[in-house]
Amino acid sequence: MFYIAPIFVSCFALFAFLFLLFRIDYSRYLFFSSLALSIVWFYAIHISTRRLRPLKLSVVPRGSALGLEALKSVNWSVLKQPIFPAERIDGVVVDLRSDLDEDWGRFITDVVLAGVPVFHAKHVKESLTGRVEIDHLSENVFGSLVPGLLYLKLKLMIDRCAAAVVLVPLVPIMIVIAFLIKLESPGRVIFTQRRMGFRGKPFTMYKFRTMIEAPEKPSTVESEKTREDDPRITKIGKWLRKHRMDELPQIINIMKGEMSWIGPRPEAYNLSKAYEADLPYYRYRHIVRPGISGWAQVNQGHVAEVNDVHEKLYYDFYYIKHCSLWLDILISLRTIRTVALGLGAK
Repeated sequence: MFYIAPIFVSCFALFAFLFLLFRIDYSRYLFFSSLALSIVWFYAIHISTRRLRPLKLSVVPRGSALGLEALKSVNWSVLKQPIFPAERIDGVVVDLRSDLDEDWGRFITDVVLAGVPVFHAKHVKESLTGRVEIDHLSENVFGSLVPGLLYLKLKLMIDRCAAAVVLVPLVPIMIVIAFLIKLESPGRVIFTQRRMGFRGKPFTMYKFRTMIEAPEKPSTVESEKTREDDPRITKIGKWLRKHRMDELPQIINIMKGEMSWIGPRPEAYNLSKAYEADLPYYRYRHIVRPGISGWAQVNQGHVAEVNDVHEKLYYDFYYIKHCSLWLDILISLRTIRTVALGLGAK
């Protein structure tokens, strides 16, 4: 429900810009009333289809389809026998890679001939959870382990152009933040850290300093983790972290091509090396440029322990597998909500 209003407002704002650009006469009353009615109408559709008529799926209890009924937001029914259910269903979920006997095979064929969709259990689980399990490398929708190279090149160009545009109006805000940081505690304004980047190449990431600057010590895995209510965090630093304002200097990293607006969050170099030793396929997340925000950030927030990082990888792999303009827009909209409400920060 969160996405309906922002999408309609963005579309209508684009047309308003075109009206002004080409000096086209239009009725303001009709324009804004149409916007309001469109939003109300689609909210009504969403409520009626999602709340009053939830999705109903039947499960063939074989292979990876086992246990799917534990997932929420869907009315599940487990098929005991290869017989078409009497009640209305929106689809049948089956592990298409499992060994089905002849009766179940004929049942699946009959379901398809009846015009009822048949979904692969793996894809349904990924769609409902927004995660990709990492017990093995998973191909994307194009059957490749590498995301669409054309989109990645286009995304790099869009990232740099957007960074150049927003940097100018953000400079005064960044100057004020720098002044407040310096006023509260002595030390550098910009904190730099070696992070693991695109294709496994380390880079220097920039952030506003949010902690008390202590004498430099050899960097360790534990020293690079940020704990809940970390006593090193300053007052202004806590506010900056809550609303992600400490990430603003990373616009420079975007302009240098080291980062993207959207992508897996880059980890500190030592942390990344430690995770690579403990988690299989962890290095695969470096196949795309790291981002200021990402699918894991808007779903899970900040994590540091190995078990939590393992969960985070599920979200990172989902993003890599389904990397697209629409998913980036979706993450951007959810990031606005996360920043405004200060969710998931440490």
